[in-house]
Parts: sequence; C-alpha cells; structure tokens
Amino acid sequence: MTVDEAAGVPVVIVGAGPVGVTAALLLARHGIGSLVLERHQDVYPLPRAVAADDEVRRILQAAGVGEEFAAIARPANGLRLLDARHRVMAEFRRTGHGLHGYPQTSMFDQPALEHVLRDALARLPECELRGGAEVTGVGPGTAGPVRVTYRDDDGEHELWADAVLGCDGANSLTRRAIGAVWEDLRFEERWTVVDVRTDAEVRCWEGVDQVCDPYRPATFMRVGEDRYRWEFRVRDGQDRLRELVAPWLAPSYDGDFEVVRETQYTFRARVADRWRSGRVFLLGDAAHLTPPFIGQGLCSGLRDAFNLTWKLARVLRQGAQDRLLDTYESERKPHARHVIRLAVALGWAMTGGQDGAAALRRRALAVACRIPGLTGRAGRDLSPPLTAGPLVRRGVRRGLAGTHAPQPWVSADGRRARLDERVGASFAVLTATEPGPSLTALARSLGIPVLPVSDLGDDGTLAAWMRAGRADAVLLRPDRVVMDVVPAGGGDFTSAADWAALLHTARSPVPAGRIAPRSPLRSTTR
Repeated sequence: MTVDEAAGVPVVIVGAGPVGVTAALLLARHGIGSLVLERHQDVYPLPRAVAADDEVRRILQAAGVGEEFAAIARPANGLRLLDARHRVMAEFRRTGHGLHGYPQTSMFDQPALEHVLRDALARLPECELRGGAEVTGVGPGTAGPVRVTYRDDDGEHELWADAVLGCDGANSLTRRAIGAVWEDLRFEERWTVVDVRTDAEVRCWEGVDQVCDPYRPATFMRVGEDRYRWEFRVRDGQDRLRELVAPWLAPSYDGDFEVVRETQYTFRARVADRWRSGRVFLLGDAAHLTPPFIGQGLCSGLRDAFNLTWKLARVLRQGAQDRLLDTYESERKPHARHVIRLAVALGWAMTGGQDGAAALRRRALAVACRIPGLTGRAGRDLSPPLTAGPLVRRGVRRGLAGTHAPQPWVSADGRRARLDERVGASFAVLTATEPGPSLTALARSLGIPVLPVSDLGDDGTLAAWMRAGRADAVLLRPDRVVMDVVPAGGGDFTSAADWAALLHTARSPVPAGRIAPRSPLRSTTR
C-alpha cells in the first residue's frame, strides 16, 4: 500500500524495527495512519531479541498478530542460574499460562517476528513502510507540526506531521534532535552472540541458562526446533566455538554446526534523561538500553508502544488535552529503570569479578534463591504496578489500580474469545455488581461499554480477581491497566474528576486516517 500524503498522515515513525512497526499497527487500530521510515531496505539480519513475556504477547495480540506470533514462538520453562560447573543455583520457573493469557516466557527468532509485523503492516491501507529512507532531521519538537527530512534514491524530502515517534535504536538521531542525553546506570560489557543451527542432541531444559562464572560467564537458550543461541563475555585470547559450547553437548558428538549469525555486542545500561519534546517521542532503545540477562530489552520497547499509542490517538482523533501525553514518560520511565536495574543485578551476579567479595556474593545468591517463594516473587517483579499518577488513582491502601487486568477466555457472540477481543481497543468498565446511575452515565460520556463479569462466561477468573481487590467495578484503559476502581460498597469511581479532565476537551475529533486541518502534512522533494 502507498500512503496518500495529500490526504494526510498524522504520525511519522522513525525506524521499522519491532517497536516502530508495532506502534504503527497499534495506531491503525485506533484509526490513525502512519508513515514508517527505515534506512535499511529489509529486516536487519543481526542476532537480537529472542524472548517475550506474556504481557508482550498480549500487546502483539492487540497489534493484530497474536496468532501469527504463536506460530513462530516456543514456550520456555524460565531461567536457571548455573555455577561455573553448570550446577543449578536457582531456578525461576515460568508457567504455561500467565496473567495475560499466554505462556509467561516464549522464545522466538526476531527476524521472523519482524517479517510477521511487516506483513501485517502491508495489509493496512492507512500505513506505509518506506525502506531505504534515511532520516536526516527531526524537529523542532513543538505542540504544532513537526518537520522531518529524509533522503532516498529519489533525493531529499521534507514532511510535516502531527507527531513523530523515534524508534531508531541506541544511536537514535531522534534522541539527539530533542536534546536528550544518556544517564549511565553503570554497566558495560562486550559479549559475543552466536546463533547456531544443529541437529545435535543439545543438553537443554527448554529455558534460559545463565552461567555465573566470572572467568567465562555465558547465556544459553533454545530458540527453535534446531536453533540455539549462546552468548559469551569477550575476554583476551580466542576460544574455539566448539570448546565454548562443549558443556552442552555429548562428549561423543563430532558433527558440524551451522553458524547462522555471529557478532559482538556491547551490553549497556542507560536511560535517556527525557523521552519527549512537544510531539516528538522516544521509544525502545532510543529511550533506554537494558542488558539482556532477563530478556526484557524488546519487551520494554513494546510496552512503550502500547502505553503511548492509545494516548496519542486520544489526542489526535478525539481532541484530548496534550497533558495526557505527559503521562507516557512518567509511567514508563520508572518501569524501564526498574527492569534495567534488575538486569544489571543479574549481570553482576554472573560477571562480578574474581575477588573474594564476588565469591561471597555468588554464595549469598545461591543461599537466597533457596528461600521458599523468593524466586516466584522475583519473576513477578518484572512488571510491577504503575506508580500513582493522573491515570492511576491509588488510595492509601494499594489495590488494583495500576495493575493489569487478567485476560481469560470469555464468550463473545456465541464463540470463545480472549477478553481483549471482546472489549476491543477502547476503555471498558468491568462490574461485579449492578452498575449505579452515576457509573452508567460516566461510561456513556466516555462512549465505553459496561460489562458485568457474570455475563462474560469466563471461568470465574475476573470475579475472583475483583473480589480479591475489593472492587465492585474497575475502569480499564486501552492498554488494560486499571485506571480507577469503585471500592466494594463505594458506588462510584474514586477520582473521576482528576482523570476525566485529561480525556475530554472541546476540540473536534480528527477523522480516521486523517490529520487535523490545523496541521496539514506537507511533503516536498527538495
């Protein structure tokens, strides 16, 4: 499909990796067209992300590629920490059915995911991906139209758009354009990453192994039926690949490996000091860099896209206040920092030197991980509740606000469907009791459904969840975070006056797929 620029495209996305293309798919779900500019002509063939959690699978479902991703994904058992002799120190088990309705950990090949995403984008008439288009300038970031310049085989071009999403990676031009700088979280190491295809009987527990050996820390995982990945910290001297992977192979094996890809990466821990300037936003590696030890780098970027796109659509299409966009950074940045610090902690446990103190730390880790329930709590801590803010209203007692609603299977039009398929892309109110007049009026003003959980035909998950949270009703955001709660016996939402002001305005909504007349997208060849 080709975008009709004369008709207008509200959002330019810089970078066609998984974060950028997923953002485009999510925006299209809300009726917002986009133009994705990517300097490479095809999927960039480097070994990258291989793990997704159940929350990310829910995001891919929202983007319209849930079934396609399931076809290329492989559920995994979780994470093990091994000592230098490959003895298990700790095991972080992941279940086959998490809160979001999917296996808690899934392995995949990122290039395969990118092809799935690009194929889905190509089916949308309101979106276009232009390969071989190198962005040369973005900004200034203002509340009005944003200027974007790029070059391709036809020369230099200029665009004006209502918003720009910088999904252009660690060396982001968009980040430099808005004057953001890195905050260094004090982790930097050079690692070799090797993707291998082999029919050997590789010792594998169908999860991720982290070898906590200061001399040769390593990571190993099975990615596909005959695909494996090893990662080794670079040190002086060269080691033959067969020697490095020997602990995972039978001593008698003398077959060949097909090295699909091999490269060196510098793992860093960084957060941009700001993620937004006017209508220019940073997402994914442009905003934060996470060491890969807990498999959350790409996951964090996709969470960025899910958090931002519904808010941007609300502003562009329904005339909500720009203040709504402030909540993107305030909600996502603390979570990204939290995940990075967890990854750094595990990295130091794996690689924290050969001094006496490091040995004591590793022994302490092994003892701590034997404490009943500790490993389960550590796994859940990857996605803590959002902190309190304009769109997350919490009282003195922490409840459901800021957490995600579970996603069970429900009945929809006589068929079995996941909850989000039943609800759609909008806000929704789930009620455990008969809704009162004020709640009904509020839902009508927002144009959202009120769904009694007793009518959804699930297995009782939703009613039990609301009962445990002492809630008669919950207001779900489009990203399925609980925004507000009607406490048991309370009768009304606790803070509607605060968040309603962000979602409403007197401005006219923008037609689907079109940009507001006040800021027409202009494209010229210079």
